[in-house]
Amino acid sequence: MSTAAPDTLDAPAAPARKSDLVIVYHRQPYEEVEVDGRMVLRENTSPNGIVPTLKGFFGQVNRGAWVAWKHADDPANPGFERVIEISDSFGTYSVSRLPLTPAQVTSFYHVTSKEAFWPILHGFKETYNYDPVDWPTFREVNWAFAEAAAAEAAPGAVIWVHDYNLWLVPGYLRKLRPDARIVFFHHTPFPGADMFATLPWRGEIVESLLSCDAVGFHIPRYARNFTAVAESQAAAEVVEEIPTPEEMAPMGGALTARRLPLALAYQGRRIRVHTNPVGANFDYIEGLSQTDEVAEKVEEIRAEMGDAKLVLSVSRTDYTKGNVEQLETFERLLERRPELHGQVRLMLVSVGANRAMAAYEEVQRRIEELTGRINGRFGSFEWQPIALISTAIPLAQLVAYYRAADVASITPLADGLNLVASEFCAAQGEGGQGVLVLSEFAGCAVTLQGAVPVNPFSHASMDSGLDQALAMTPEEARARLGALRRSAKRWDIGAWTRGELELFESLRNRGA
Repeated sequence: MSTAAPDTLDAPAAPARKSDLVIVYHRQPYEEVEVDGRMVLRENTSPNGIVPTLKGFFGQVNRGAWVAWKHADDPANPGFERVIEISDSFGTYSVSRLPLTPAQVTSFYHVTSKEAFWPILHGFKETYNYDPVDWPTFREVNWAFAEAAAAEAAPGAVIWVHDYNLWLVPGYLRKLRPDARIVFFHHTPFPGADMFATLPWRGEIVESLLSCDAVGFHIPRYARNFTAVAESQAAAEVVEEIPTPEEMAPMGGALTARRLPLALAYQGRRIRVHTNPVGANFDYIEGLSQTDEVAEKVEEIRAEMGDAKLVLSVSRTDYTKGNVEQLETFERLLERRPELHGQVRLMLVSVGANRAMAAYEEVQRRIEELTGRINGRFGSFEWQPIALISTAIPLAQLVAYYRAADVASITPLADGLNLVASEFCAAQGEGGQGVLVLSEFAGCAVTLQGAVPVNPFSHASMDSGLDQALAMTPEEARARLGALRRSAKRWDIGAWTRGELELFESLRNRGA
């Protein structure tokens, strides 16, 4: 840490030493902030989240490296060091920063990744936009990530690539570094073969993923979808599978898969298919919920609510998250049950993401219109039925709302996993009686036991789920929450970390 600013990271000249683990992720592993007219690098303020989680792996290897992008108007002369060395609480590691122009970022990330890939991954073919995609730029950016990772990796290193916007990196890496153990982790849903076939570049993407030593997914359904795509597009063959473990196969669940693929064979190579859901930082959230700061905020919230019940929903502003459907469900509740006027309140936290994109602007506009309409129809001077929050809430305050809520309603139309549900369970604490209403189409519905399941595409299902949650006895609510907390703890971030480290070790041993 710098002596001038305790929370500023040291960034001396880049070392020549290579890394045993190279993490390839689009975001940089720190925050950039302006202090006294200059940009400084600061460690992430919270240990909760994917970036601190991934950085935690550096403590398990002799040396680590991170590859990310950084904005640069002129990539040939970006005005910053391409490779720097960082020292923070996670250790010392190098960061390779790829200079991308705003135009490259827009093309690669906002257009190709978000307008073409994102809707197909989540099953929204009607919002898929192929026309503006500049595929050569997507290739170019993925090649730059692969080159940087190859340069950082020691012989036989694990190169760990994250998420769909880097789909082509494994294929390029296999050419550049055939000695490396290449692992890909998919953080979103993976669609079925028919939906995936919508992508014109499907063959190139699948060939790249089949260049990996292992491809990872959150739940068995996504793994099975991937193997179906690999079979149909590349004639890969599933050579090992087992019955899905009972704790990941809820009876009748929308995302339940009864068979779990473990390996594919393709062109003489064996590719591990790895299923391991990312978990919440359960212990950290639970500990934070017990602090005086959070306890005071909980008392303040409950005093404001009085005898009324609080329904909490937290997500990003995105058409996949079901925020509009959430509001419509609450409106129908107030229409059906006038006795609840003044007795229940919805707090909808819908944090804007990529607001420059038309699809997200339309969702936000619809959310604001619905909120205004519902408050106008049913509200009074003493009571407004909906509180809409569109900016990020500091984690400690969010945890206080988790703990104070009577109901958490997490009802995405499609979601790779969803950690909010698990965070709610952790924050409620031992003996809590908050009720979780959970969409069957959230990946975590496969692992969390005790929620009230709902189908967000069905008005009847959403209505009955909310009615059930509001009417639940304290005894049933405590029993359900106990089961939820046990399963959230079973699949916490520590379990994910151990599973990934075991995978890396097995790959190293296989190549020894």
